[in-house]
Amino acid sequence: MIAPPPLRPGDTVAVVAPSSPFDRALFWRGVGWLAERYRVRVGRDALTRTGYLAGTDERRLDELARALASGARAVIAARGGYGLGRIAHRIDWRAFAASPTWLVGFSDVTALHVEAAAVGVASLHGPMACSLGRGDERARRATLDALEAPLAPRRFAGLVGWRGGRASGPLCGGNLAVLHACAAAGRLRLPDGGVVLLEDVGERPYRVDRMLTGLAVGGHLARASAIVLGEFTDCLPGPDGVTVGEVLRERLTSLGVPLLTGAPFGHGARNLPVTLGAEAHVDADAGTLSLG
Repeated sequence: MIAPPPLRPGDTVAVVAPSSPFDRALFWRGVGWLAERYRVRVGRDALTRTGYLAGTDERRLDELARALASGARAVIAARGGYGLGRIAHRIDWRAFAASPTWLVGFSDVTALHVEAAAVGVASLHGPMACSLGRGDERARRATLDALEAPLAPRRFAGLVGWRGGRASGPLCGGNLAVLHACAAAGRLRLPDGGVVLLEDVGERPYRVDRMLTGLAVGGHLARASAIVLGEFTDCLPGPDGVTVGEVLRERLTSLGVPLLTGAPFGHGARNLPVTLGAEAHVDADAGTLSLG
C-alpha cells in the first residue's frame, strides 16, 4: 500500500459532502475545530440538499474530484449516509494513486476506501466533520494522531475472541452494507490475507445474515486471514428474537479464521480512527488488535 504523506499543522484539508445532508451546527463545529490546526477548505455549495443526498450526483462528484486534485493533504467527509455508491466509480482513481491524499471517513465513505485500496492507496477509517463536531476529545485527539502519524504502531486491547488464533495482514473493510453493495457492483477487491474490519448500524439481524452470506458465497471473505468486528449499533432483533451477535458469531466462526469482537470502531459512542492498508496483527486468544 502507498501511504500518502502525513499531515503537519498548517496543511490544507478539504471537507466535502459526497453523501447525505447533515446537521449544519455539528458540521461547522467540526470544521472550526479542524481549522484550529489546519487550513480548511469547504466548497461553496457543500450545504446543498437534494432529498436524501447532499446535492445532485454531478455536484457531489465535481466537489469530490476537485478536492482530490486540489493538493489538499486530506479529504474529510462531512458525514456518511448514502450517495457515494452513485459516484465513487466515476473518479479517476489512477490519477489519485499517482498523487494520493488521505481519504477520511467511515460508513458510506467505505465506498471510497474500497476504491483507494483497489489502486493500492491507504486511507483512514474514522470520524468525519460532523462526528468531530460532537466534541469527543478522545476521538479528536486520536484523529490528529492518525492524520499526523498514520503508520505509527497502535494497539487495541480488551477485545473478545469468538474464535481463537493469530493472524496478520493488511487491514481492510468498513461498513458491512456498503461492502456488500460494492461487491454487488463488482467493485470490491479485498486483499489476500486481509484482516477484515466490519461494522454497521440500523440493520435487522436477518439482513446482516444476508449480507455476510452474500460476501461469503461470492468468495470475498475466503481470502481473509482474520475478522475484527466493531460496533453493530441499533441492529435490533425482529419478532423471531435472533440477535445480531448470534448471527455474526454463527456466520463468521464458520470461516475458520481468528475472530475478534468489541473493537472501538463504528456508529456507536466509540469510533477511533484506524489506517486501512496498515499491517494488522490479531491475537484472538489475548483479545488484541495491533497496527504497524
